[in-house]
Amino acid sequence: MLTQRPDRASPFTRRDARRFVAIAGALIVALVAIFAVDIVPSGLALKLNGLANSDVRAPRAIQYTSATLTAADRQAAQDAVGPVYDYSAAKAALIADQQAQAFGTAVAPVDAAFDPLIGDTVRAQLLATVLPDLTDTGRKTLITLSPTAWKAVRDEASRALDQVERAELRDVDVITTRAGLASRVFGNLTSAQRSLAAELVGPLLVANSSFSAGLTADAKAAAVRAVPDHVVQIQQGEIIVDNGHPITAAMMEKVNAFNLNEPTLDIARLAGFGLLSVLIVMLLLSWLWRFRPALWNRSNVLLLLGLILVLGTLALKITAGRSILPYFLPIAAVGMLVAILLDASAATVLLAMLAVIAGAVNGLSLEMAAYVFLGGFVGAVAVRRGDRLNLFVQAGLSIALVNVTVISIFSLLGARDLTAVVQLYGAALGAAGGSAVAAVGSFAVLGNLFGILTVFQMLELANPSQPLLRRLLTETPGTYHHSLMVGNLAERAAEATGADPLLTRVAAYYHDIGKLANPPAFIENQAGGDNLHDDLEPEVSAQILKQHVADGIDLAYRSKLPKTLISFIPQHHGTAIMSYFYSRAKEIAAEAHGGVTTELGAEAAAAVDERRFRHAGPKPQTREAAIIMLADGVEASVRSLASRDEGAIRAMVSRIITERMSDGQFDECDLTLRDVEKIREAFVQQLLGMYHQRIAYPQNKIVELESRRIAGGGGPSA
Repeated sequence: MLTQRPDRASPFTRRDARRFVAIAGALIVALVAIFAVDIVPSGLALKLNGLANSDVRAPRAIQYTSATLTAADRQAAQDAVGPVYDYSAAKAALIADQQAQAFGTAVAPVDAAFDPLIGDTVRAQLLATVLPDLTDTGRKTLITLSPTAWKAVRDEASRALDQVERAELRDVDVITTRAGLASRVFGNLTSAQRSLAAELVGPLLVANSSFSAGLTADAKAAAVRAVPDHVVQIQQGEIIVDNGHPITAAMMEKVNAFNLNEPTLDIARLAGFGLLSVLIVMLLLSWLWRFRPALWNRSNVLLLLGLILVLGTLALKITAGRSILPYFLPIAAVGMLVAILLDASAATVLLAMLAVIAGAVNGLSLEMAAYVFLGGFVGAVAVRRGDRLNLFVQAGLSIALVNVTVISIFSLLGARDLTAVVQLYGAALGAAGGSAVAAVGSFAVLGNLFGILTVFQMLELANPSQPLLRRLLTETPGTYHHSLMVGNLAERAAEATGADPLLTRVAAYYHDIGKLANPPAFIENQAGGDNLHDDLEPEVSAQILKQHVADGIDLAYRSKLPKTLISFIPQHHGTAIMSYFYSRAKEIAAEAHGGVTTELGAEAAAAVDERRFRHAGPKPQTREAAIIMLADGVEASVRSLASRDEGAIRAMVSRIITERMSDGQFDECDLTLRDVEKIREAFVQQLLGMYHQRIAYPQNKIVELESRRIAGGGGPSA
């Protein structure tokens, strides 16, 4: 029907179910096998302290607690703890008080010697005998002191002793502190007096802080407890064992974290990739069945899409985890190839699936998913139908621009140094150029291999030097001219409705090749001679006309025409009725029973089987086939008009379109009423151009022009 939506799918039949299960099963198995390359059991048999004979890369991103590195961290923290002493302020104060009392007792004889009641001579004798441990220099200084000076020395010595004892004085530092005690003596004293003060209190210095084995052990234990577990994060593709290097305990721990040393199957990872494979395949096939039934019912197309999906996945898997290699992959060629061979929508859907896969195998990388999808998408948009080489160049440049932009975006959002960005830019440009070269070099090969009609094939088939077209020209010149006219009409209507103009034109060139089997049976090839149908029964004539469809299909297969073009041969007539012969058969039947005006004649005419005068079909399945059907009928009908002015042409075009619509010939294609109006106007404008009126030159002018032509002179064409 005319208003049928192109995305309306037929019921899901048992055949569809069997097809779905078979194709889905094969694709899922293939994808899972690719994903499982580094998942299946394969022990590396690496040994601690042994030499690695190859680089070992992490098969996926992981995070784990490293016992080896945690132990190393705790040992380092323990080693960082120094000896712990038992100093306390209370203990220091107690010792300071005790030593102050001892100092007072020790210098009491000196205080007595400086009693004002004692004479100088006696004082000198007393000072010569007190404090027997004083050095000679100290004793000389002591004897020369006045009572006031002694009091100053005594007080400063007491202060220095108290200051030192109240601060922490470790047992290992007593000797050092005693040797530097003179520097701690202040006041208005001479150097000799300071040395004397240091001698007085030096023997009284005692440690108030001693090394404690128990406290040191507790401190080390506390430091160990404060060290957190060492968590190791490994990215997918990261080298965990270096080729040619001894395998350390930390390396072996990484190997064991991935179970690479033992033949253990990573069930979780395999299940994840298995579910991803099922989801992608199911969605892709469901989309094809729902929105592209024409592609769904073509096994060669499904094989092509499946092959591209599998090969694309394999390429992404092989390059996954590397720093730059995935960006070199010319995966954008997929979008260009599918857009050229099938359509842009199928290319977009397939690219979306591959983008998901690219992100999954590259450590759940959003950047890689965007890189694959956006680069491929712009390639499919830019290449369009790929009918000119410069389109591939434009597509390559567009891909390069988008790839560089994606890298710039994620580099700005993340953290990359300038060197890494420049390297990725180079990879992006290489991938863009590689995609364009791969697409231009393979789409024609893939088209031939999978039986998909390409633009270059159609251009080649449209060349007049093609054998079948040459035969049409020489054996059926009328049919050849008719086919060219139909091609012109159909191409313009296809452009107006958004159908494929080139496919429509080429299909129009070959739609009547069956007439080569019996050229005189068709009026355009009779060149004004006798019409053999004048002597034949209408049923026989109808069979002869119907036969040219079957003959055309046989000839097309023998000539190895693409199946896409062959399908137009039966569709260009659909199930339309041959009204002339049907009407004639009814007239003959009525005349045999007294004429159409009699009751018997009318009954006889009504009894003529209409089905014998209908083509076998099928009805047009596409807009292109419907356009060729209309162009075929319009061209033949307008040719028979005595007057070809605009009114007559428009009336004839409208009549042919109305007849086909009322006969239900467009029930199985997606032609809309809006399309019909565009086709009508396109036909009228094209026919007016084809049958424009010429200037009626006078006879003497014609003779003059012909003379000029023969003589080689110039002049206007008649």
